[in-house]
Amino acid sequence: MSKFLLGRLGALLLCLLPLTIRAQKTAAADPELAACNITWTSPSCNARESMPCGGGDVGLNAWVEQGDVLFYVARSGTFDENNTLLKLGRVRLRLSPNPFAGGTFKQHLNLEAGDVTLSGTVGNNSAQVHIWVDVFKPVVHVEVSSSEKVVAEASYESWRYQDHPTKGKENNQNSYKWAPQGEVKTLQDSIRFRRQGVEFFHQNRAQTVFDVTVQQQGLVAIKPQLTNPLQNLIFGGVLQGRGFAPAGTYSGKYLDTPYQGWKLKSRAARAHSMVVAMHTAYSPRAAQWRQSLQQTLAAAQQNLKESRQRTLAWWRDYWNRSFVYVQPGQQAANAPEWQAGRNYQLMRYMLGCNAFGAYPTKFNGGLFTYDPSLTDSTLKFTPDFRNWGGGTHTAQNQRLVYWPMLKSGDATLMKPQFDFYLRILRNAELRSETYWHHQGACFTEQLENFGLPNPAEYNWKRPPGFDPGLEYNAWLEYEWDTVLEFCLMMLETERYAGHDVAAYLPFVESCLTFFDEHYQYLARQRGAKALDGEGHLVLYPGSGAETYKMAYNSTATIAALRTVLTRLLELPPTYGTAEQRKTWTAMLGRVPDISLREVEGHKLLAPAKSWERINNVESPQLYPVFPWGLYGIGKADLAVAVNTYRYDPDVQKFRSHIGWKQHNIFAARLGLTDEAAELTVKKLQDSGRRFPAFWGPGYDWAPDHNWGGAGMLGLQEMLLQTDGRKIFLLPAWPRTWDVHFKLHAPYQTTVEAVVKDGQVQIVKVTPESRRQDIVVD
Repeated sequence: MSKFLLGRLGALLLCLLPLTIRAQKTAAADPELAACNITWTSPSCNARESMPCGGGDVGLNAWVEQGDVLFYVARSGTFDENNTLLKLGRVRLRLSPNPFAGGTFKQHLNLEAGDVTLSGTVGNNSAQVHIWVDVFKPVVHVEVSSSEKVVAEASYESWRYQDHPTKGKENNQNSYKWAPQGEVKTLQDSIRFRRQGVEFFHQNRAQTVFDVTVQQQGLVAIKPQLTNPLQNLIFGGVLQGRGFAPAGTYSGKYLDTPYQGWKLKSRAARAHSMVVAMHTAYSPRAAQWRQSLQQTLAAAQQNLKESRQRTLAWWRDYWNRSFVYVQPGQQAANAPEWQAGRNYQLMRYMLGCNAFGAYPTKFNGGLFTYDPSLTDSTLKFTPDFRNWGGGTHTAQNQRLVYWPMLKSGDATLMKPQFDFYLRILRNAELRSETYWHHQGACFTEQLENFGLPNPAEYNWKRPPGFDPGLEYNAWLEYEWDTVLEFCLMMLETERYAGHDVAAYLPFVESCLTFFDEHYQYLARQRGAKALDGEGHLVLYPGSGAETYKMAYNSTATIAALRTVLTRLLELPPTYGTAEQRKTWTAMLGRVPDISLREVEGHKLLAPAKSWERINNVESPQLYPVFPWGLYGIGKADLAVAVNTYRYDPDVQKFRSHIGWKQHNIFAARLGLTDEAAELTVKKLQDSGRRFPAFWGPGYDWAPDHNWGGAGMLGLQEMLLQTDGRKIFLLPAWPRTWDVHFKLHAPYQTTVEAVVKDGQVQIVKVTPESRRQDIVVD
């Protein structure tokens, strides 16, 4: 072999060696996790066949199409004037000569490292593109290594190069939905070349949907007291590469959306690197934002090796905290049960990409939405589109994204969701004070990120004299109790992870106070007494989720109040004064009993004491099972709850695995192994899209994160449940399924166990003293 060929071979090995070593270490470190990695051996047709990549609070959709490497960039909290959650843009990378234009190809998601690597070979030219996101800084890194010198063209592409009117269903992406007031536009971004890069940002103008909503809902007098998260918001970033220089602009159209591109071009070399550095700020002046962005960019270019090691360590710790591997070792069979375990890991990966977000992971796509016509061919809108809004928070859906984090050991990842509520607490309290002149925070079901009801759901065509605090909406009226699930999550982080929850107590108390005071207020509007003859609240009008409307003593609401108040009283004595605990105890005494009914000779949980109509297809009569835990394995009257699952005609009619349906969770909590297994596997088996965990749209949008969250919950509950200090292991697990799992339980406990050929082995319990509390079914 000639020295020339040896030299070229050596250069190739040097380029590829770091990635090869990284792949070998991953496989050696955790072969079960490595079996969950995703590898494609052909390029993608379009963005629908993209692969998620992310970290911190940044999410990318990465794919290769017609020889170009592309990825969308999304970040938590990028809300425009209309409360659309805008993507930050699209990056296109083209190499010349092009190793992705035919030849061999590989695209690989490495879960343990949280990165994506693309490899291509055409003739003698081989190259790899390594994409990763810094978990601790909002920076995307793109690293190119090749066997031959290549020229790299990196382009920033934007469809917001000019104002774009949003019409018809396109307004479902923002807070106006089907009821825009006049013309609505997505306003253009500011984009320009700067030095070796492209700078881009969106700066919210003075007038936003917040101002429109405040006016609509009669709150102008208290407007200065209301938190406005859209005012003075600036977000964006810079695409920059070492050795790159501006190379002009161009125009194009991707699928349904025209765009403009700003191109950077490098000199020919065997290695290239570029970054997308981002910054979000509240500032009236772009110059201040730009100065802070420069600091982020400078930090991204310093101590790159240390940043990479910190990111790798974070992902390694993340995967070590918990896992569920179903039928491990049977990857080749690709059976639905194995898929369920693998896709559990993929869903958890996507949740991990928003660990440090300023805002919670959205149920309707998270950070990983893509061009909407690839989900629904009739919706030929921009990549900013997602159904059910960007800044709008649908609590019944969001809860399913966050409940799994307790047993997965990810209580710290719940902070963005909790912070969302803490920021808008005062706004919700001011609504009660203004409309009804009593205390307590009123959180509606369709809630804006500034704490007021969505204006379309509030309704512009309201009857004269209608209660201004209510949504004039057949689905949402009187539905206020979902916030209590987030109250319970806050409190449960104390039991599961030992978190100090003192900062959450004012929030929890305010939410409970609303129910106590508002329903006494309503009773006084109807008659002389605030309570019923037994001294209980009269919870009317109420709602059983969105389904049982104009309900009297909704079972879901009663279970919520009872469980949250009981949990408050179970906190260590350092939480709450004697006076507070006296108040909680008195409030608990005013909560009425759950109503029962009889169907075909079987005693069942009733949806409510009475109701006037059915509006949706939920099963809130089983909410005392999940999330409220009043019925289940090891608890009294289990047969009543099982009868409800099996004989309630509405539960049977509504039973499904699609979207936010949670019948798989109910079945697992009730120990109904066959039903739990069937529905959970249907939820978590491959989505039908190239990326197996891009489920949906279901009732919402794709990728449907509340679909995935409900699947995660079902699998967790099949494996581990608790009652007080008791830990029930495998309460709804088919013994013919092998599994290796590690999950978390209350009192800062972790349990790792294996089921192999029907035999159960408890591998490790931390702390070891908790082993005595385990009951194996």
